[in-house]
Amino acid sequence: MPFKALHLHPSLVQATHEMGYKSPTPIQAQAIPVILAGRDLIATAQTGTGKTAAFLLPVLHQLLHLPRGVTRALVITPTRELAQQIDDVCLGLAYHTPLKRGLLVGGAPMGSQEKALRSGAELIVATPGRLLDHMRHSQVRFDQLHTLILDEADRMMDMGFLPDLKRIIARLPARKQTLLFSATMPPVIVRLTKDILRDPAMIQVGHRSAPAVGITQAAYPVAESLKTTLLRHLLRHMDMPSVLVFTRTKSSAKSLARAISADGFAVAELHGNLTQPQRNRAMEGFRSGAFQVMVATNIAARGLDVDHITHVISLDVPTVPDDYVHRIGRTARAEAEGDAFILVAPSDEKSFAQIERHIGQRLPRITLPDFDYNQRGPEKRDKPGRHRGQTKQQQQPSQKKRGPQQHSGPGRSGNGDPSRKSHSRRRPER
Repeated sequence: MPFKALHLHPSLVQATHEMGYKSPTPIQAQAIPVILAGRDLIATAQTGTGKTAAFLLPVLHQLLHLPRGVTRALVITPTRELAQQIDDVCLGLAYHTPLKRGLLVGGAPMGSQEKALRSGAELIVATPGRLLDHMRHSQVRFDQLHTLILDEADRMMDMGFLPDLKRIIARLPARKQTLLFSATMPPVIVRLTKDILRDPAMIQVGHRSAPAVGITQAAYPVAESLKTTLLRHLLRHMDMPSVLVFTRTKSSAKSLARAISADGFAVAELHGNLTQPQRNRAMEGFRSGAFQVMVATNIAARGLDVDHITHVISLDVPTVPDDYVHRIGRTARAEAEGDAFILVAPSDEKSFAQIERHIGQRLPRITLPDFDYNQRGPEKRDKPGRHRGQTKQQQQPSQKKRGPQQHSGPGRSGNGDPSRKSHSRRRPER
C-alpha cells in the first residue's frame, strides 16, 4: 500500500518518496488513519518499526489545515538524542510545507530556543526538563494546542520523568487529541493513560518482548574483572565495522572509551556528562563512519537511529529485560542484519536468566579458544596508591602522592569504579 492511499497531503507524500520510504510499516498503516480520524491513541511496537513517522505524518497533515503561527502540536520525549532525531525526521517530512518547528532540549542555549518559540513554531519537540524551564519563564504558550504526543513513554517513566510530565500536563489546556507511543505498557503507563486520554484506540504491533528480526545473539561467559579485556580481544580479532558498546555508568563509559582508543580504534562516547555540542559531534561522527566504536550508556538504547551498526555489545547485563531488547534493537535496522553480544559474569546469571525468559529463548554461550580466561584482571585498589590487602606500613613512600587519576589507565575494567555502587540515586540524563 502506498502512502498516497492513506489520504495524506501531497506535500507529505512527496517527502516520503524523497526520504526513501517505500511503503508504510505496519505501525504506520494502522496508526495514521486513527490519528487522521481525530481519536486518541495508545500504540505499542518494537523499536525501529517507524513510530516517529507514524505520528508525524498525520500530525503534520492536520497542521496544514489549521491556522498557522501558533504552537498546535507538542512532542515530549525522554532524551536529547531522540528529540533531535524526531526533529530531523520532521524537517524531512515537512520540507515542502510552510510549517515551522522548534526543538527544546537541555545542553543548548535557551536564547535560540526562545526565538523559535516567539516565531510561532507550529510543532515543538521537547525533553521534559527543558520544557519545564521554558514554562517557568513563560516563554511558551499552548493555549491553542491541538495535539500532545508522548513518545517512548515507558522510557520517560524509567528515567524518573513522571513528576515532570504531570506538571507539564497540568499546565496544558484542553486539547483535541493525545497520542501515546511506547514500547512497553507497565502499570504506571496504564494509570497515566486513564488520566490523560479519552476513549483511546489501541494498536499493538509485534510481540513487545521479542527482539527485531535479523539479530544474531550470543552470550560470552567471563569473569567480571576480564570483561574489558575480552571486549578488546573481540574488537581486535573480529570483523566489526560499526560497533555500539553499552555500559551501565557514565564513568565506566569514559574509561572504556579510553581503553579501546588505546588499541588504535576511532572511538566516540555518548553519556550524560557530555555537553550537547559534544553529544552532537559524537553522533555525527558515528553516523558518518568517522568513529568505528561508540561507547554509550542507556541514553543510546532508544532514539539512536544509525542504519549501519553491525554489532551491539553489552558490557553489563541490564537488570531490566526490556533494556536489553532496546539495546540490541540498535542493530539490524532497515531490514539489515546484525549481531548482539552480551558479556555475562557469574554474578550476572540471575539477571541474564530473566532476560532469556523475557525474550523466550536461551542464547548460545560462546567460549573463545584463543582467549586466556585464567589471566588476572586489572587490580582493584581500595584507596588511591594502595593495593588491595596492602597495609599502610607496607605502602611505599612514592605511592602516597599518587592521585586517583593514576589508577584508571587503559584496560582497567569498571570493577573498581565507585559509580558501580547503587545507581538508584543517579539523576536522569536529559
